[in-house]
Amino acid sequence: MKKSLLILALLFFGFNSYSQTDCFKKLEEAFTKRGALTVADAMHDNVIISFFNSDGTVNCVSGKARVENGTIVSILLRYADNTTEYYEKDFKNAKKQKPTISNGISEMAISPDGEKFRVVFIDKLKPKQKILKEAALPDDL
Repeated sequence: MKKSLLILALLFFGFNSYSQTDCFKKLEEAFTKRGALTVADAMHDNVIISFFNSDGTVNCVSGKARVENGTIVSILLRYADNTTEYYEKDFKNAKKQKPTISNGISEMAISPDGEKFRVVFIDKLKPKQKILKEAALPDDL
């Protein structure tokens, strides 16, 4: 309970000092445009967890996520001192199952107390396409 209150306080007060109202939107646009590599079953050390607040704002925090059978089974939240703690609340998707991953982003996860979040596997974002360099034509043509 104490950890849950700390997490909620950090989400609503600590991160609002630099409100990230469009952090998830930027991530989603990048993944939609560039695509993602397959997210393998493993512990992923560099994910972004986007919490969707009831007032319409979004807070993006760093963390880790364990993937098994293409679903997210656990997440850890990363603190400013680089320590991590498990998000101890049970979470499911709208169908009451573990959230699946599509194109590097999980479907919406919901905790029993109504917290909503999505997990973004930032390391799986495909690189930007290279742009061909145009040839300079000689002036004496």
